[in-house]
Amino acid sequence: MEGFNEQVVKRDKTAKSLVIKIVAVVLLFVIPLTLVFLGRFIPYMAMVGLFVFIGGIYVVWWVFTSQKVEYEYSINGDMLNIAKIISLRRRKRVCDINIKDIELLEVGDQTIRERHFGKLYYACKNPADVTTNTFAVFADPVYSKCLLVFNPNQAILDGMKPYLRRELVVKLFYHKS
Repeated sequence: MEGFNEQVVKRDKTAKSLVIKIVAVVLLFVIPLTLVFLGRFIPYMAMVGLFVFIGGIYVVWWVFTSQKVEYEYSINGDMLNIAKIISLRRRKRVCDINIKDIELLEVGDQTIRERHFGKLYYACKNPADVTTNTFAVFADPVYSKCLLVFNPNQAILDGMKPYLRRELVVKLFYHKS
């Protein structure tokens, strides 16, 4: 019998998302006002500015809601599947990992800093918070060594436990070197 575990993690709000929202609101007003002022010289440009403003409201709403990102981790048998969910309207597969291929799994980046990877996967609350993120190193046939940064809960880790290498289980669950 194969087990199934699932977890959803919301990405924290960052300064980048705040800047994107501010720029969207500023452009919402600047572009139509420019078109309205041009309406003094070019006929019908004020009407175009009004329509641009109405369409801009929808665009700003879309930008604001697109900043809500969640990551879904699911364990199905010996596979770890990670998906990115953008404002509950679009789902994008980040990666599918065979748990048996994981070479290193640890909380914190003590041994990860000096390594180089072919591909990095970020599926965590805050990529800058290296103390609480879990780092998984695995082999991929296309990219060679890959790094996954994520925040699994205990149920996800317990679902991974039967398929992990013995030395990883001892180190992660029993805190022995």
